[in-house]
Amino acid sequence: MLSHLRVQHFAIIDDLTLHFAPGLNVFSGETGAGKSIVIEALGFVLGARGDVSLIKDGADKMSVQAQFISSVLPAPVRQQYGLTADQFTLRRELDRKGKNKAFIEGRPVTVAALAQLGQQLVDFHGQHDHQSLLHAHVHLQLLDQFARHEKLVSQVSAAWQTVQSIQAKLNAARLSAQEKERLLDMSQYQLDEIERISPKPGEDADLDAALPKLKHAGKLLELAAEAYEELYAADASATSRGSKAARALSAMADLDENLAPLAQNVQSALVTLEDAATTLSDYKDGLDVDENSLDKMLERHEKIKRLKLKYGPEIADILKTAENLRTQIDNLKHADERAQDLQTELDHAHKELLKLAQTLHDKRLKAAEKLSAQITAQIKPLGFNQVKFGVAVDMDEENITSTGADKVEFLFSPNPGQALRPLKNIASGGEISRVMLGLKTVLAPTVPVMVFDEVDAGIGGETGWLVGEKLRACAQGRQVLCVTHLAQVAAQANQNFYVSKSADKQTTHVSITPLSGDKLTAEIARMLGGGDKKSAAYSHAKELLSHAQ
Repeated sequence: MLSHLRVQHFAIIDDLTLHFAPGLNVFSGETGAGKSIVIEALGFVLGARGDVSLIKDGADKMSVQAQFISSVLPAPVRQQYGLTADQFTLRRELDRKGKNKAFIEGRPVTVAALAQLGQQLVDFHGQHDHQSLLHAHVHLQLLDQFARHEKLVSQVSAAWQTVQSIQAKLNAARLSAQEKERLLDMSQYQLDEIERISPKPGEDADLDAALPKLKHAGKLLELAAEAYEELYAADASATSRGSKAARALSAMADLDENLAPLAQNVQSALVTLEDAATTLSDYKDGLDVDENSLDKMLERHEKIKRLKLKYGPEIADILKTAENLRTQIDNLKHADERAQDLQTELDHAHKELLKLAQTLHDKRLKAAEKLSAQITAQIKPLGFNQVKFGVAVDMDEENITSTGADKVEFLFSPNPGQALRPLKNIASGGEISRVMLGLKTVLAPTVPVMVFDEVDAGIGGETGWLVGEKLRACAQGRQVLCVTHLAQVAAQANQNFYVSKSADKQTTHVSITPLSGDKLTAEIARMLGGGDKKSAAYSHAKELLSHAQ
C-alpha cells in the first residue's frame, strides 16, 4: 500500500504530506478544488510525463516523495531495484530547466526505472480512460493483457517483421529496369562519396583536438623557444649553484636529520627543472609549422563535417550507411537472379506467420470466453438487471498485422431481450464507466494500489451506492484511491480526505484534510445538497455512513 505521499511545489500545492489508510481512500470537495492534483502527483513520482508548467509559481523545482509498503512484489523485481525491505521510498524532482532527478531508496535512477517499478505498484484509471473502451484496438490489448499472450504476440510481431523485410527485398528485385538503374546510380554515387573520404572511427575527435594546436603552431614555437631558452639558461646557471647547495644540505642532513626533507626537496627541484627543460625541448621540436599540413587538415575536417551532415550525425552512422549502401547495390545488381529465391523465402515466412496467427487466434477465443464471464460477474451487481457482456474475436487471414489476424471487439447488452452489440454503439457514459470498473477489477488482481479518478462519472442514486460497494470490495487485500463527487461512494471509504482551495491576491493554495466524525458527516451532507445538522441531507448522510459501517 501507499503509506504516505509528500508533495512540494506541485501545481498549486505548497508542501503537503498525506498519510493513507489500508482499503478505500476517498478524496472529495467542490468542483475545481484540486482533487485530481494528488493523483497527478502520484503519477509523476511513478514516472508519468512531467511538465515544468506544473512547478508552483515562485519555486525553482517541484518534488514528490512516495513511501510504499508492499510484500507482493516478485523477487526478480525486488532484486532488480535493490529493495531488501517491504517498506521503500521513491522520489522525483523536476526543475524549471526541465531536468529530472529520480531516486529509489535514495539511489539515483532513471525516470524510466521509476515508471517500470510504478507499473508493479499502482494501476491508474483517469477521468477519460473509459473513453478508450470505444476503440477496438484497445479491446485487443486488454484481451491479450488478460490472457498474458505477451510471448506469443511478440513471436507474431517478429514473424510479421520478417515477412515485411522479405517483401521489401522482393519489391526491390522486381523494380523496372529504369528505376533499378536510377537507384543503383544514386546508391553508387553516395557510396563513392563516402569511400573517397573514408573516415575512420574517432577521426573527427582527433582533428578537433589537433587543429587548434596546428593553427597556432608558429606562435607556440616562438613561445616554446623563448621559454626553453630562459629555462635552459636558468638550468645551466642554477645547476652548479644548486648542486653545491644540494651537496651542502646533504652533508648537513648527515649531522642533523631534521634537514633531510629539505635536502630531498632541493634535489627534487633540480631534477624537475632538468625534466621541464627536456620536455619543452621535445615539444618545440615536435611542432609542425607547415602551412600545407594545416590546409590539408582543414580540408579533411571540412569533408568529414559535410559527410556527417548528410549521413551522420556521427562517423559510426556514416560507416553504417556505407555498409547499407553496399548491401543495397549488391541486391540491385543481382535482383533478377534473387527474385525467385526471395519469393520462395517469402512463401515460407508467410506460412510461418499464418501458423502463429492461427495459434494466437485459438488462444484468444478461449481467453475471450473467460474474460466475458468474469466481466459479466463483476458488473452484474452494479445496477444491471440481466446484463450480457461478450468479446468477439474474428480472424482475417488476408490482413495480418504485427498483432496477428484478429479483430477484437467488446459486445454489450444492458437490458433483457436486447442482443449483444458493439459496446461503443449501445453503452451510455455511466455504463461504460461501470464496465471499465469491472475490467480493472479483473485485469489488475496483483497490483497493490488501484487509483480511480471519478470512475463514478455519469451515475448516481442506487447505482452510485453499488459502485461504492464494488470499490470497497476491490480495496479488500489492496488499497484503492478514489476521487469522487458521489456521497454514496464517499460514505463507504476507510479514509476520507476533503480537498479545498483558497486564494489571495498573490497565490492559490490547496489544503487536504482527513475527515472523521461530525466533519465527515457534514461533508457527506454537502455532497447530498448541503444543510445544517437538522437538515434532511445531514440525516441522510448519517444513514449512509451507518449503513456503510
